Amino acid sequence: MLSDIEIAHQNTMAPVLHVAENAGLSGSDLEQYGLYKAKITFDALRNLQQKAQKAPGKLILVTAVTPTPAGEGKSTVSIGLGDGLRRIGKNAVIALREPSLGPCFGVKGGACGGGYAQIVPMEDINLHFTGDIHAVSITTNLIASLIDNHIQQGNQLGIDPRTITWKRCVDLNDRALRNVVIGLGGRLEGVPREESFNIAVASEVMAVLCLSRSIAELKERLGNIVIGSDYNGNYIRFRQLNAVGAAAALLKDALRPNLVQTLEKTPVFVHGGPFANIAHGCNSINATACALALGDYVVTEAGFAADLGAEKFFDIKCRTAGFTPAAAVIVATIRALKMHGGTGLADLSRPDTAALDRGFANLAVHIQNISRFGVPAVVAVNRFSTDTAEEIELLQKRCAECGVTAVLCESWEKGSAGAVNLAEAVVSACDAPRPDGGFRYLYDTGLPLADKITCIARNIYRAASVDFAPAALKKLEQFTAAGYGDLPVCIAKTQNSISHDKKLRGAPHDYVFPVRDVRLYAGAGFVVALAGDIMTMPGLPKVPAACSIDVDDNGVISGLF
Repeated sequence: MLSDIEIAHQNTMAPVLHVAENAGLSGSDLEQYGLYKAKITFDALRNLQQKAQKAPGKLILVTAVTPTPAGEGKSTVSIGLGDGLRRIGKNAVIALREPSLGPCFGVKGGACGGGYAQIVPMEDINLHFTGDIHAVSITTNLIASLIDNHIQQGNQLGIDPRTITWKRCVDLNDRALRNVVIGLGGRLEGVPREESFNIAVASEVMAVLCLSRSIAELKERLGNIVIGSDYNGNYIRFRQLNAVGAAAALLKDALRPNLVQTLEKTPVFVHGGPFANIAHGCNSINATACALALGDYVVTEAGFAADLGAEKFFDIKCRTAGFTPAAAVIVATIRALKMHGGTGLADLSRPDTAALDRGFANLAVHIQNISRFGVPAVVAVNRFSTDTAEEIELLQKRCAECGVTAVLCESWEKGSAGAVNLAEAVVSACDAPRPDGGFRYLYDTGLPLADKITCIARNIYRAASVDFAPAALKKLEQFTAAGYGDLPVCIAKTQNSISHDKKLRGAPHDYVFPVRDVRLYAGAGFVVALAGDIMTMPGLPKVPAACSIDVDDNGVISGLF
């Protein structure tokens, strides 16, 4: 059996100019990064944004059940669905996030799909790509260095070093950077203070990049970033350091979406990479707008399951951009559902309808979550060779009882041919009448911040109540007093459970949801609530994926997945 990277290497890519022309773009709309990847020019971006506002395609969100070590395959299904839609004659374009180097070298691997449903060039996309994430990192660290330099050079703004909330970042998993002390070595080396790093994809700059549509908006959002307080307790914003232009200059090219292709030459915009467990988890507004302007059907995805990525896609991204999704696809595997039902990893290949029936409770929660937003859903059963006919029949029966259709997807093995039935089901879902009034948000932004957090915890995570740490409540009061009470909220919690506790598989409910801290992302335009033991800087596993990656004398990479 060929590995993902071996399949990708066997594929003959089309020049990106041909991919662009097939999507309705010309060579003058692109700035090429070699033969097979390109960025959209600013003129083309503005034209596509206008077209997307007037006549957008139908937006399809792909989400999933709660992740397990058994695997779900959300990116693979997203790519397969895009290819499948084109196979049945639909003009489809895909919009995905950029992979982070943290998972690539850690445990999860890349995010280019798998098997015969991949985007290429996969090694470029999974590694440095066009440098967007590096631009986010260096911009974040520029802001940090400007803050510390301002304090060192006289501190005219009166920044209280104890209140600095701005964190440096790096796009790697590095637990040693979670808590550090900087400024040691004497008077000329800076002011000693505690510091911590985020992974770059969880940084506020990444969120700002993904939610900005123009250089002007990018500058406005960067300027609105709150970096700390002065000695009188007043918030200090980045624009007060008079360096917004420099930060925007570092991000100007990163603002433009990247165009690549699937193995079957479907056009794909890959842009922005925020994690969904600790950030808002969606690709950029600009990439989605470009896809909506060029495709009659647009397949996009949001990280992890419907409790995380989908909720944030609806309540943050769609609210900010004014997007109206036409349908959602919930990816599930029989293996994952059996694991949610109590089957051990080593026993997942054995038939076990009882465990599947118990584990279906997890999928049922995500079906209900999608329905709360008034979006029709289809369940994509990412098929494994060990799935039995009896298990498939049971899963389809349970889904039908919940009012949704479950369709087998075999795009990993068969490419677009394995996603035809799914594509047809999704088209039907997009075209079906919506008697419930259509798309809606979970909460009104006029609710108090604590009530918005509670609304998500109760309705999406199935918690009985929320336990706010006293310091978190005090911060929420301060945010509201400063004029930020109407912002949406972005909850950071484990991706491995609907709850805050990664050990609770299945469908936990009626528990206390703990919020231990909150952060103000005024530039991004939301408040982050940290629940449980979630970290914004992940660590590496005992045997990192990096230990399996190599490159030969011809520059051919192996071991990347």
